Amino acid sequence: MALKFPIIFLLPANLEADELHELENQIPTLTFDINEAEIVLGKIGRKQRALFELRKHKLATEEVASSKDEADSPRRKRARTGPHSDAISDTASDDTGSDGEAAGDPALITVVKLAWFEDSLKADKVLPLDEYMVYRGRKVSAAPSTPSTPVKLPATPSQRAEDILKRAMADSGSSPLSQRSSYGPGRRGGEPSHRPAKPALLRQSTTEHDIDVHLPPIPEYLHTTYSCQRPTPTHPPNELFIEQLIKIRTARTLTGDKIGVRAYSSAIATLSAYPYTLSSAQEVARLPGCGAKIALLFQEFKESGSVQEAKEDESDPKLAVLKLFYEIWGVAETTAREFYNKGWRDMDDIIEYGWDGLTRVQQIGVKYHDEFQLKIPRPEVEAISNTILQYANKIRKGFQMVIVGGYRRGKLESGDVDVVLSHPDDSATHNFVERIVVSLEQDKYITHTLTLSTKNSERGQLPVSWKGNEKKAGTGFDTLDKALVVWQDPKWTTGEPKNPNPHRRVDIIISPWKTAGCAVLGWTSGTTFQRDLRRYCKKERSLKFDSSGIRSRVDGSSVDLESGPDGKPAPDMLTAERRVFAGLELEYRPPEERCTG
Repeated sequence: MALKFPIIFLLPANLEADELHELENQIPTLTFDINEAEIVLGKIGRKQRALFELRKHKLATEEVASSKDEADSPRRKRARTGPHSDAISDTASDDTGSDGEAAGDPALITVVKLAWFEDSLKADKVLPLDEYMVYRGRKVSAAPSTPSTPVKLPATPSQRAEDILKRAMADSGSSPLSQRSSYGPGRRGGEPSHRPAKPALLRQSTTEHDIDVHLPPIPEYLHTTYSCQRPTPTHPPNELFIEQLIKIRTARTLTGDKIGVRAYSSAIATLSAYPYTLSSAQEVARLPGCGAKIALLFQEFKESGSVQEAKEDESDPKLAVLKLFYEIWGVAETTAREFYNKGWRDMDDIIEYGWDGLTRVQQIGVKYHDEFQLKIPRPEVEAISNTILQYANKIRKGFQMVIVGGYRRGKLESGDVDVVLSHPDDSATHNFVERIVVSLEQDKYITHTLTLSTKNSERGQLPVSWKGNEKKAGTGFDTLDKALVVWQDPKWTTGEPKNPNPHRRVDIIISPWKTAGCAVLGWTSGTTFQRDLRRYCKKERSLKFDSSGIRSRVDGSSVDLESGPDGKPAPDMLTAERRVFAGLELEYRPPEERCTG
C-alpha cells in the first residue's frame, strides 16, 4: 500500500537533473507550489540554508519549537521569534501521529533532510521527522502587520483539488495522497508566471458522477514512470487536449521554467499513452503525473473547447517575440531571451543591431528562417534520403540507411530530415561523414554545413566512456559522427534564373555497424521516450545508454546487445534495434508507438 506522506515540496538545490526527476516520480504527494506544502524536502543540512531557500521561494515563516523541544517543556509556549507572536495560538498540533507517520497542521512548514524520505521508503513507513528536521516554521503573511492584526495564514490546498482527488481515488481504491503530484505541474523555483493564477471551479453533473463510477481501468503500463515502456501512438484519443498542454509547455520553455517544462512533459506523455477518450476531470486526476492541476485544465477544455492559459500564451506579445527568435536555427531559449532583453522585437532588429554578434550558424538560421519553417512532405523526405544513400554507395558500396525522426514515427510532414547511415565494415564508417558531405557539396545539394562532428571516429568508433557519476557537459543525447546541413535540390524545371527549391534542414548521422541499433533507437524516438530510456537503463539496468552504444555503470565496459546468440552481427539495422529492446528487457515498441513529444 502506498505510504501516506504529507504534501511535499522538493527543493532542486544540490540535485542533478536526473536525480531531481527521479525523486519527483517517487514522491506520491509532490506539489510544485511551496505554499501548499507541509514538508520541504531537500539536500540541505543547516538551518541558515533552509531559511535562505524559504526566502528564495518567497515563503515567510516564524520559527517554532520542534516537537522534541515542546515535549521537554512542562507547557507548550507560543513562538516569540517574529512580529506576529501575539496572534498565534498557545496550542500547537504535534506533527507526528501515534503510528509515527507525519501528520500535521497546514499552517506549519517543516524543512527536512532528503534522507527522511529515502529512509521512509526503505522502512516502508513514514518515519518521524525529528531526527531529520532542519527547520520548522509557521507560515505567515509576507506583508508586515501589527500585533493586533490577525495573521493571514496561507490557504490549505484548495477544496476543489481535494474534491477531485477524493472522487478520483475512490474510483481506484487508493488514498487521495497515494498518487504522485497531487497538484500537477506548476511554476516552482523559476521566474513567476506572467499572469496571476485564476481560480477555477469544478462542476460535476449527475451524469458525470455516474460516469466517474464506471471509469475504465488505468492500463498496467501507465503505472510505470518510464514512457519507454508504454505504447504512445502518433494520434492519441485526447490529441486536441494534449495540443493545449503542449502550447503551455512551450510558453514555460520560453520563460525558462525548466521544472514546469519537465512536469508538463510527464503529464503529456501519460495522456498520450492513455488509450481512452477522457470524459471527466476525475478521470484525469487519477492518472500518474497529472493530478488536480491538469484535471482542472481538462474541465476547462471540456466546457469551452480550449484552455484559457494556452490562449493567453498565444496572444502574449512577449511570448510571440520569444517564439519567433526561438524558431531561428541555432538560437536556444536562453539566447531568445537575451535578444528580447536587448530590445529586439523582430528579424529586422536582429539584422540591423546584432548581425555582427551572431554566430555563423545563427546568421544562416536568420537567413533561411522562413524556409526552415515550411514542413517537408513524406515524398520529399524519401527523395532527399535516397539521394544521400545513393551518394554513400558511390563512395563505398554496401551502405544501409534508415530514415529516423518524425518521419519514422509516422508524421505526414517533418520539420527536417534525419537519416542514419551504417556499413557492415567498420572501416567504411570511420571518418566517412566528411567524405559524403564533400561529395554532396560538390554537386550542390548541400549549400551550408552547420555542424560537422567526427567525435565518434576520434574515439575509435567506441561508445562514449562512462566515468562514474562524473558530470560531462556537452554530450547531450548523441555523440555519433554527424553533419547538420542545409539542403537544396539543385535541379529545377521552371524558367526561373534562380533555384526556386526551398532550403531544408537535413541531419546525416553515421554509425558503426556494431551499435547501429542504438543509433536507430535513439534517433527515432520522441524526446520524452529518449529521456526515460536513459533513466530506465541507469536505474533498472545499471547501464549508460547513448546513441553511440551502451556501457556498464559497474565497470565501464562496453555492452553488446546487438550481436546474435552465435556472436554474429545483426543482418540489418532494424534487426539490431529490436535486439537492443530485447537486451534491455523492454517490449519492442514500433516507431509509431514512441510519440511522447
